[in-house]
Amino acid sequence: MTENSNVVPFAASEGEQETEAREVRSPHLLEAKRMVEAIVFASAEPVPEKVLAERLPDGTDIAEALKELQGEYEKRGVNLVRVENSWAFRTASDLSFLMNRNAVQQRKLSRAALEMLAVIAYHQPVTRAEIEEIRGVETSKGTLDILLETGWVKMRGRRRTPGRPVTYGTSTEFLDHFGLTELRDLPGIDELKGAGLLSARMPANFSVPQPMTDPDELTEDEDPLTDIDLEELGLLTPLAEDD
Repeated sequence: MTENSNVVPFAASEGEQETEAREVRSPHLLEAKRMVEAIVFASAEPVPEKVLAERLPDGTDIAEALKELQGEYEKRGVNLVRVENSWAFRTASDLSFLMNRNAVQQRKLSRAALEMLAVIAYHQPVTRAEIEEIRGVETSKGTLDILLETGWVKMRGRRRTPGRPVTYGTSTEFLDHFGLTELRDLPGIDELKGAGLLSARMPANFSVPQPMTDPDELTEDEDPLTDIDLEELGLLTPLAEDD
């Protein structure tokens, strides 16, 4: 009996063939995925793409490696997710109930803090005076401090107006905590009404602000925070002067 050399015992699936073809075209893709996986897995915080670019060899197609890796983890117990311009491994959303027993019970934010957080998220960059104007009530410094301590709110810069007030915005930790990829994923007016957070009968001219595309980019009327600003705000210890 002669053996038919044209018969293969197992035919590769279409997906496997595509993966093999990509790896043949880019022999470094597999190694790039392994390096990205190692860096993101070892980090306690979402890893920015620019950090990956700094750590991986020059010429590495990081976007392709991330895309491939995200697809491979899509059906697993943990997923590779994008948080703004950063990446992190997170428990698959349909398995989150398994983590409830181990979750640390956090203190709930007050209504005032939640309102302030919403104003900052939708209106950023925003100053304390602007927050008070939008809410219609005076803002407690303690409430703002709580939001800063959670890491969900950060100081962005200073407004180019008299007094140079500090501007505030949300952080990557805010997006990560609430499962948002970017600020534009914040609920719109229809979703807010559906959740009962807005009255069904709103003024005809009422609208929800469109969040900014890049929350890390300062606007034309903002100046970056300098070391002197950070010292004044108590965020940087003044340097000791030589005698």
